Amino acid sequence: MPTRRLAAAAIRLSPGSETADAEETGGCPFGLPASTLGFYRSRRGTDAASPQDGYADLMSDIAITPDLIAAHGLKPDEYERILTLIGREPTITELGIFSAMWNEHCSYKSSKRWLRTLPTTGARVIQGPGENAGVVDIGDGDCVVFKMESHNHPSFIEPYQGAATGVGGILRDVFTMGARPVAAMNALRFGAPDHPKTRHLVAGVVAGVGGYGNSFGVPTVGGEVNFHPRYNGNCLVNAFAAGLAKTDAIFYSKAEGVGLPVVYLGAKTGRDGVGGATMASAEFDETIEEKRPTVQVGDPFTEKCLLEACLELMQTGAVIAIQDMGAAGLTCSAVEMGAKGDLGIELDLDRVPVREAAMTAYEMMLSESQERMLMVLKPEKRQEAEAIFVKWGLDFAIVGRTTDDLRFRILWEGREVANLPIKQLGDEAPEYDRPWIEPVPAKVIHAADLAEPADYGAAILRLVGSPDLSSRRWVFEQYDTLIQGNSLQRPGGDAGVVRVDGHATKALAFSSDVTPRYCEADPYQGGAQAVAECWRNLTAVGATPLAATDNLNFGNPEKPEIMGQLVKAIEGIGTACRALDFPIVSGNVSLYNETFGQAILPTPTIGGVGLIEDRSRTARIGGMASGDVLLMIGREGSHLGSSIYLREIEGREDGAAPLVDLAEEKRHGDFVRSLIQAGRVAACHDLSDGGLAIAIAEMCMASGIGATLAPGRGLLHAWLFGEDQGRYVVAVSPATADAVTAECNAAGIPCHTVATAGGDALILPGRFSVALADLTVAHESWFPNYMAGEIAETPAAA
Repeated sequence: MPTRRLAAAAIRLSPGSETADAEETGGCPFGLPASTLGFYRSRRGTDAASPQDGYADLMSDIAITPDLIAAHGLKPDEYERILTLIGREPTITELGIFSAMWNEHCSYKSSKRWLRTLPTTGARVIQGPGENAGVVDIGDGDCVVFKMESHNHPSFIEPYQGAATGVGGILRDVFTMGARPVAAMNALRFGAPDHPKTRHLVAGVVAGVGGYGNSFGVPTVGGEVNFHPRYNGNCLVNAFAAGLAKTDAIFYSKAEGVGLPVVYLGAKTGRDGVGGATMASAEFDETIEEKRPTVQVGDPFTEKCLLEACLELMQTGAVIAIQDMGAAGLTCSAVEMGAKGDLGIELDLDRVPVREAAMTAYEMMLSESQERMLMVLKPEKRQEAEAIFVKWGLDFAIVGRTTDDLRFRILWEGREVANLPIKQLGDEAPEYDRPWIEPVPAKVIHAADLAEPADYGAAILRLVGSPDLSSRRWVFEQYDTLIQGNSLQRPGGDAGVVRVDGHATKALAFSSDVTPRYCEADPYQGGAQAVAECWRNLTAVGATPLAATDNLNFGNPEKPEIMGQLVKAIEGIGTACRALDFPIVSGNVSLYNETFGQAILPTPTIGGVGLIEDRSRTARIGGMASGDVLLMIGREGSHLGSSIYLREIEGREDGAAPLVDLAEEKRHGDFVRSLIQAGRVAACHDLSDGGLAIAIAEMCMASGIGATLAPGRGLLHAWLFGEDQGRYVVAVSPATADAVTAECNAAGIPCHTVATAGGDALILPGRFSVALADLTVAHESWFPNYMAGEIAETPAAA
């Protein structure tokens, strides 16, 4: 492809500040992403980067080369498409804008064809995908606003700030729509415990999540933490937030009206996060340390002020449209607001509040500095609106206006440095129907072909104390789970439960789920199972599942086998959501989660929200009383393929994923929920990792009471540890056990008495007896011991 020269007027040499610029941008002049450093070094024929290297001469001789295009995450044919769209060569600022808008993180160019197949509407859905967050009606004029989003790449590079700003970003998505955040969750996945970087990442990410969420003042009510070697080079940090709003006071990002002021709100713009969205759309390699400057830096106290200022502002009637400045900062927020309203936007960057000297137009447009909003304002409300932000100590600046020409214009130092068609920046972004290979599901493993453990008691202790099943208390005790005073259940159960403030009876339930090993074995079944388990966890506390958000984490979609995983997982998710009346109303796709060509496990995380009409009738994992009869609703265990038992006890990671019978899921879940809502069940737990034995062990530890198991049928190890789906354990009083069993039988639902609560041990007569104290020690010890450096690697299988 031919070399194309750039207009030097688009780049600013900053006399007297070159050294600071080089430090802030990872040694790369002109504020370009650190990944282009090699390009500039090669142009100068030196590895040095100093004010004496002739920046002025270099500035006047910059050309767009294939290397520079690639450094901006654009393919050669995408660049040719840009030339066709604008009819000329772009300025460096324009190149950066296209890079931001057309990268995978912002455009969904590899996934949107398949995302359109998901169910996104329902009787309670007010707003589905396409806005900052989804909105679902919960009655009485109230609605819940929620979304989940990834911050994977930044968190691996700089774990504290990566995780902290992931929390900050998802909270802004919620309150941008006029909702006050009431709950947060996080789904975290790290490499093998014995990998040299894992402990550092766990410590930093957990501290970042807690540091931001606690300071902001939102309870963290649930989440996941898991380990696997496939995340060694690319951890996952998926952040969820939910808020409450009035159904007649929801705010959207669609700009309306010509000649209206575009207002910058919040914190000042700096160089942190420049190129972050583009960085998040690429694999990791040996240049990872050069990407550190693309990680944003958060300030939760400023965000708290921004929340209060925005909610106060929204009550004045001044807001026409409002958009969070998240990925790609000013660029994405302005383009989305204008394009949605069929309007143009003109920005004057000289009016943008900055916290660093001599920032270029490129840096300002691509900065992902946190705690910022962009708003279209009713002009007559300017003084009232500005007074609110001054009161809260935040910036309020009119930085542009809406126009009727569908152009995106950027002015800087009195010059026009960008003039682009605004609709095409979003609507004409590439959309790929990438080649994909149908995944071949793993072969079925029959329980009869697996030997029984020599010591069942030792196997149970091994499982409850394993990295993936051990207590997460070390994690969630670093989070404020009770702030705001509305939390009804703390982390550690099936779902977080939060009272609807101001309502006499209502509560909301939240859960986040996926089993990546199932998705690896069979992406379709794994995607369906993630939805089913989330739906099941909401049901287990007595909530009616309302809607879901997804966070689809996969490797490089340019590889047909990875694209096949994504396609089939989305298909499974869609099928399950339709069957369970559980629409997807928001979400995020994170691709290119690979390091040196090694992809993560396919991880389509599902976050769900459920409604509890009467919070006096809920169930919890620890609600078991001595003498209670434990009934298992659902089929008896038989499936050990891709199970935790197989991995931890047999040392194998193979076998088919369990099949998800969605009609059975719906039938069983509706029945269990009816028992809870009728006040007949106070303790309930869904069966998932580790099967029946681990579910009962967890209920015993949470309740402080032992249990004696009834003899099982079939193969004992399959009965105890099988991970068949659509199952629950409920604790009922002896007086009602027969009636519940009869109702199950009448409804054609399998129901078995599996244990009786009581004593101080988990017992199967004639086979094993494990003291409750020993279970608890094994369960609670692994995480704190590991983080204290007392465990170098996972213990050997029993």
